[in-house]
Amino acid sequence: MSVEKIDTLVIGAGQAGIAMSEHLSNNGVPHLVLERSRIAERWRSERWDSLVANGPAWHDRFPGLSFSDVDAGIQPNDFVPKEKVADYFVAYARKIDAPIRCGVEVLKVERNSGGSGFRVETSAGVIEAKRVVAATGPFQRPIIPAAIPAAPGITQMHSTGYRNPGQLAEGAVLVVGAGSSGVQIAEELLRAGRRVYLSVGPHDRPPRAYRGRDFCWWLGVLGKWDAAAQEPGKEHVTIAVSGANGGYTIDFRRLAAQGMTLVGKTEVCRDGVVTFAPDLAVNLAQGDDNYRSLLDEADAYVARNHLDLPEDPEARARVPDSACVTDPILSLDLAAAGITTVIWATGFALDYGWMHVDAFDANGKPKHQRGVSTEPGIYFLGLPWQSRRGSSFIWGVWHDAKYLADQIVIQRNYASYDEEMRLEAESV
Repeated sequence: MSVEKIDTLVIGAGQAGIAMSEHLSNNGVPHLVLERSRIAERWRSERWDSLVANGPAWHDRFPGLSFSDVDAGIQPNDFVPKEKVADYFVAYARKIDAPIRCGVEVLKVERNSGGSGFRVETSAGVIEAKRVVAATGPFQRPIIPAAIPAAPGITQMHSTGYRNPGQLAEGAVLVVGAGSSGVQIAEELLRAGRRVYLSVGPHDRPPRAYRGRDFCWWLGVLGKWDAAAQEPGKEHVTIAVSGANGGYTIDFRRLAAQGMTLVGKTEVCRDGVVTFAPDLAVNLAQGDDNYRSLLDEADAYVARNHLDLPEDPEARARVPDSACVTDPILSLDLAAAGITTVIWATGFALDYGWMHVDAFDANGKPKHQRGVSTEPGIYFLGLPWQSRRGSSFIWGVWHDAKYLADQIVIQRNYASYDEEMRLEAESV
């Protein structure tokens, strides 16, 4: 069987893979993009039904195409539904004529023992590539902590398995995780009439909008999207922000006042009783501090630049603490509380088990500098904080892809030296 050969192989046709393809094409680099399913598949099949983008349409897009170019009904300040986000990437791939091959799964990447570059085993055969870009993004393997043992009458699922309230058995729901996914799912269940317990850990809580501008704009003008590294101690802090229902600022105290029961970080479960850390008040206070600090920075920016943006005193109003905050629940008998479902909105782990190359540390995390691996010829794209805070966002991955394409061109130019010298010698 013949072996297909290509200069650069890109694995994954989500936002990262499509951005990579655009910049490789712009630089004349022959390449192929492999996708095991459909373009932007995770947006379609691994998220809940009502999910929308957390950033407005004017912000969360690639520079070369607006959402309204794909769907005239989408306005710049809309938060785009997940299916339309996937449609956008399909349209973008078509616009740039990306060489994407769908339905092909990559099984193994290893150094080519018989020559330079890499041997890539796929479900459709073997491909040899001089360079490989892993553009599979940060959402690879759902994390479900082993805190609650399996028990009859209680269904446990990751947020990737949740679709809508009607999918769940009758009864109360415990949602673990106070990031965007956990809060949006918990509120949807509350609106559907469910009894909801929300386990709240450490988090950042930016305002959805302030003084007439979306928080995406504020993070941009304040230089926060371009922050090169997370603050010490905040490497695993989640961000609670939502574009659901037209976009709003997440306020845990408001949710409690509406009937949601807040608890601290989930710890262990023994004999059907879950215990929670006594950290709810601290976590809420730290989220409040993060919220107020952004308001303060925004006010200072307005004053410094003499901007005519309206005052927003309501943004600093505080909802009174509910009983679940002042007298927190530290343990909960799941059966007595009527809980039949536990939803883990606890994030994802990277999984590069199919890459048999020397590009990872002892914990399986990529060793890289702005996506350029320590293994020559291997590149990563779509990682959180790959080069800046905005790296794993739609527009951020586009800029990281441009950098990687530039690095690939540099290496291609150096590699062409030997060939140029050989041709010159033959001509003498």
